[in-house]
Amino acid sequence: MLTQQHTLLVDDEPGILTEVSLLLASSDIPGVATISDSRQVLRYVREHRVSAVILDWVMPNVTGAEILQSLTVEHPEIPVIVMTAMGDVETAVTCMRQGAFDFLTKPVDPNRLVASVKKALQVSELGQQNRKLKDYLLADTLGNPDAFAGIITTSKKMRGIFQYIEAIASSRLPVLITGETGVGKELLARAVHDVSGVPGPFISLNAAGLDDFMFSDTLFGHKKGAFTGADSKRDGLISAAAGGTLFLDEIGDLNLASQIKLLRLLQEREYYRLGSDLLLKSDARIVAASNMDFAALRAAGTFRNDLYFRLCAHEFRVPPLRERLEEMEALVDYFVHQIAAQQGKPAPKVPETVIAALKQCRFPGNVRELYNMVHHAVTCNEGAPLSVADFPGVAAVPVRAAQPVDCGDNALFSLFGRFPTVMQVEEYLIAEAMKLTHGNQTQAAELLGLTRPTLNKRLKQERQ
Repeated sequence: MLTQQHTLLVDDEPGILTEVSLLLASSDIPGVATISDSRQVLRYVREHRVSAVILDWVMPNVTGAEILQSLTVEHPEIPVIVMTAMGDVETAVTCMRQGAFDFLTKPVDPNRLVASVKKALQVSELGQQNRKLKDYLLADTLGNPDAFAGIITTSKKMRGIFQYIEAIASSRLPVLITGETGVGKELLARAVHDVSGVPGPFISLNAAGLDDFMFSDTLFGHKKGAFTGADSKRDGLISAAAGGTLFLDEIGDLNLASQIKLLRLLQEREYYRLGSDLLLKSDARIVAASNMDFAALRAAGTFRNDLYFRLCAHEFRVPPLRERLEEMEALVDYFVHQIAAQQGKPAPKVPETVIAALKQCRFPGNVRELYNMVHHAVTCNEGAPLSVADFPGVAAVPVRAAQPVDCGDNALFSLFGRFPTVMQVEEYLIAEAMKLTHGNQTQAAELLGLTRPTLNKRLKQERQ
């Protein structure tokens, strides 16, 4: 079984392995594995999931050049950063031509190395997401269907969102979910958390109406004595979400002062409690949601551009209910049975006329509004099938009587004495083609634009 590793560091000098490992760990680059014997590298990469390799160029046994060549052939998706004391242009050109992601000269500048590794990990992650999305599109499957079991839908758009969530599950970068009120953004945020498989909890905070003090105190916590009434220390929700997911709902309502503090948390993964000068680290993944138009907010200057681009590392829009009416029947049926069970009564039947009438509504409150409407209808119901009258404000769809169709001088009507079905026309064309070709199936198939096996199959079906 493959085990998860993010970065593999290869160098024959133990001192460099220790120094670079500590540098990367202090720069929030997790999961760094080290190898000093270059002969072990290829086997290690085959047995572990490696997102990036930092490779020394000059080593005994197997050289960096040989390893790079093998990696680019066997694992072209893994970015390789070459480190070497040979700083000549010829070596650099050779590395890049062989497929190296970057070339760094020893002694390596720490900032340059950290920036290069982070960029390599981002490239690797995007490639992994693209491969997953391609697999999902071709197979149309979900790897973790249980994570979406609480979301009732038959919509292809929603299934596409599920597949996107699975593709970004392994990423720890922020996720921004947009969509109108009541479309189910928090349910999808929980699905992001569940699919990612992180050990920590899912913690939610609604940012609407919070001033900067309340936001900071709720999110970051405070030190004892930080302000009047602070009789004890408060850890804050970001601490509670350690190792898990912090969901920030209505993020578009956040004031500018709070936006600056959130930006620092996203950029540095660091924060201070109120009244404390002790710098704390956070590993919680941030998932944010809003029903607002961020383009308009940014244009008006009420939402910072830099914060928006930090939040939307992964972004998707949840379509409103009126754009996925195909799931109306499944949603109503689910809500009816759920509400009836809660109230201890049998679930009333839902005629097609009710579904047709509900499909005509705009639903500005989306799924939440539909739930409230069904709740009212089931609560007031006395056991009879639901009717449109049980849904105040919903108009019945008028039923139009079928009008006879005047076929006039239509050739098909004249030929069959009535307007034929598709199957009848097909049988007639096959019979005529067989007559014209005197029973030659190959020629008849050519006339009909079919393959001979297909024609033979149709003929057998007619005889049955």
